Amino acid sequence: MDNRADAREFLMSRRARLRPADTGLPDFGGVRRVPGLRREEVALLAGVSVEYYTRLERGGLAGVSDSVLNALVRALQLDEAERAHLFDLARAAGPGSRSQRRRAGQVSASLQRLLDGMTEVPAFIRNGRLDVVAVNALGQMLYSEAYVTPGRPVNLARFCFLDPGAHRLYPDWQQAARASVAILHTEAGRDPDDERLTELIGELSTCSEEFRTLWAQYDVRLHESGDKVFRHAVVGEMRLSFDALTLPAQQGLTLTAYSAEPNTPSDANLRRLIELTHGGGERRRADRRVAAN
Repeated sequence: MDNRADAREFLMSRRARLRPADTGLPDFGGVRRVPGLRREEVALLAGVSVEYYTRLERGGLAGVSDSVLNALVRALQLDEAERAHLFDLARAAGPGSRSQRRRAGQVSASLQRLLDGMTEVPAFIRNGRLDVVAVNALGQMLYSEAYVTPGRPVNLARFCFLDPGAHRLYPDWQQAARASVAILHTEAGRDPDDERLTELIGELSTCSEEFRTLWAQYDVRLHESGDKVFRHAVVGEMRLSFDALTLPAQQGLTLTAYSAEPNTPSDANLRRLIELTHGGGERRRADRRVAAN
């Protein structure tokens, strides 16, 4: 990935979505050659010269102070995810960034045991490229459509855009697609030197018009919690809450786990999926442990 091009596209896209009225600036009318704020308006809001902001928007983020970055955050009305992305872009542009690249390590045996012990919660561990590097049995059953093809590790972005099974698994495919692209954009800002990420983005851009369209919108977000709807081939539709936890001891890895709201049709279908995955014995052992306590 080209860090300077990434920074340029990000700042230009954030500027384009704002109007003077959104910022308290007067709008004197006239035809604007591009949508959104002009560079001089962003510079005024950020308290920097037009020349300096122009250099930043051309990708010159190396060495920019936190105070200037925070001024850009305020001027462009960035949310938490966008702020983090801007700081990642600046950090990656700095000296020594290539030697400090984030690289996701292998999943430890203890983490795999933890996953395997989560028998009533679909869970997996992924890296920033959306490779599933570890999964428990229930998680694999939930994502069974993604495990039909033999390629490993399963990559959830490649599955979403290039596998017809994704449209069967995700009733709201557009939401899943947007989330996948946002995660990849976020990771590209953190680690623009990741060659495998660059290859993945190139593959998806070549093979999927939908990916190209969404990539150009430059959406970034913190994918930490929310709801996702699945349509499983056997148990039917489930609306599941997800929580994504970064793993400090395993740099670059995120654990994602799903749960259902109790006493809902989704909860009933998740219970059926548990039975399908583990059989009745696992459930009966859990019930006996609860009764014993």
